[in-house]
Amino acid sequence: MIDIKLIRENPDLVKENIKKKFQDHKLSLVDEAAEIDRLSRAYQKEADDLRADRNKYSKQIGACMKSGDKAGAEELKAKVNAAAARLAELEKLEAEYAEKLKNIMMRIPNIIADDVPIGKDDSCNVEIEKFGDPVVPDFEIPYHADIMERFDGIDLDSARRVAGNGFYYLCGDIARLHSAVITYARDFMIERGFTYCIPPFMIRSDVVTGVMSFDEMSAMMYKIEGEDLYLIGTSEHSMIGRYIDTIIDEAKLPYALTSYSPCFRKEKGAHGIEERGVYRIHQFEKQEMIVICKPEESPVWYDKLWKNTVDLFRTLDIPVRTLECCSGDLADLKVKSLDVEAWSPRQKKYFEVGSCSNLGDAQARRLKIRINGENGKYFAHTLNNTVVAPPRMLIAFLENNLNEDGSVSIPEALRPYMGGKDKLIPTK
Repeated sequence: MIDIKLIRENPDLVKENIKKKFQDHKLSLVDEAAEIDRLSRAYQKEADDLRADRNKYSKQIGACMKSGDKAGAEELKAKVNAAAARLAELEKLEAEYAEKLKNIMMRIPNIIADDVPIGKDDSCNVEIEKFGDPVVPDFEIPYHADIMERFDGIDLDSARRVAGNGFYYLCGDIARLHSAVITYARDFMIERGFTYCIPPFMIRSDVVTGVMSFDEMSAMMYKIEGEDLYLIGTSEHSMIGRYIDTIIDEAKLPYALTSYSPCFRKEKGAHGIEERGVYRIHQFEKQEMIVICKPEESPVWYDKLWKNTVDLFRTLDIPVRTLECCSGDLADLKVKSLDVEAWSPRQKKYFEVGSCSNLGDAQARRLKIRINGENGKYFAHTLNNTVVAPPRMLIAFLENNLNEDGSVSIPEALRPYMGGKDKLIPTK
C-alpha cells in the first residue's frame, strides 16, 4: 500500500505506475482516493474546529456562571450541544471515509523500482545470469513421477482417492530425500546467520490482507469455515504477521529469519493442477527467508537473498538461472522480484523453483510495522525469498543427479542428511 501523500502530491506518477503494470482498469482508483481523501480531511478539519469551539464555549460558560449571566450561559450550552451533535456525525463520517480510503488504497499497486523491465506478463521476464552448465545426457530422462515410482517413492493414486488431485504420498528414499533437502536448507541458512523459526500455519484475516493483495488472496488462500483463520500459502505470511502493529528499535535491525512450514494453495485457475506429478500441487513444504530492515538496506538484502538460493542449488549440482520479473508479472505489493529457475534436462529448459521479492514498505504500512529511529518513527521494509520448496525442487534434483542405470547420485553436501549414502538405488 502506497502513502496517500503520493496521491496528493503526484497522482500522475501513481497513474503511470498503474499503466506500467498494465492495470488500466485501476486508473480511476487514483481519482477516487484523492476525492475521498479530500472529503475526509475536510470533515476532520471541521471536527477539529468544532472541538476547539466547544472548549472555548465551555470556558465561557464558566465565566458566565461566575458573573451571574445565566442567559448567556444557556446560549453557550446550546452551542456546545449543537457542536456535540455535529461532532458525532463527523466522527461517523470520518470512520466511514477512512475505511473507504483504506479499501481503495489496498487495491492500488505499489510503486515498482525504476530498473524493473516493462512487460505485460512473464513472457517478458529478462534473463540475468546463469550458474552452472546445463547438461542434457545421452540417455533419456523419464518424467519425474516415473523416476520416483522406480524407487517406490510416490503414490498419487491413493492420494487422489484420499484428497483429490494436487496431493501426493511420498515414501521410502524419496520421502527421506525430501526431508533431507529441507533440513539441509535449514542448516545452510543458519550457517549464513539467519535465525530459524517455525511459525503458526494459520493466520487471521487482518494478517492475510496485510501481506498480500485481494487478487492473490482469492486465488491462493484456503479459509477455515466458521473461523477467522486461513491456512498459510507460505511461511512469509505468518512470519511478517508476527510483527503486526509493533514498533521495532532501529538498533535491533535487520531481522534475518529462515522459517519452515507446510504451504497450502488453492491454485485457483492454475494450469497443471490436473496433471500427473508434483509440479503444481495444493500442499507442499518450504524453507523460506524473510528480512525486516531499514529502507536504505533493502536493495542490499535483496541481492543477498537470491544469491543464497543460487548458492544452495549449486551445492546440490543443479544448474540455475535468474530472471528479472517484468512489471506485469509483479504482484501488486512488490517493488521488485527475481525468479530462480532450475535446469530440467528432460524438458531442456529452466523452470521456476523460487522467487525473491522486495516489497518496500507495502506490507509494513498495511500491518503498521514501524521502526523507532533517531529521527522518529518510520515504516520498515520487508523482503522474502524461497530457499527450497520440495517436492518441486526434487524434480530438479532427480533429473540433474540421475544416472543412466537409474540410480541417483547424492551430492556430498547432502550425504550427512541421507545417512551417509552417496547414491540411491531404484527398486524397480
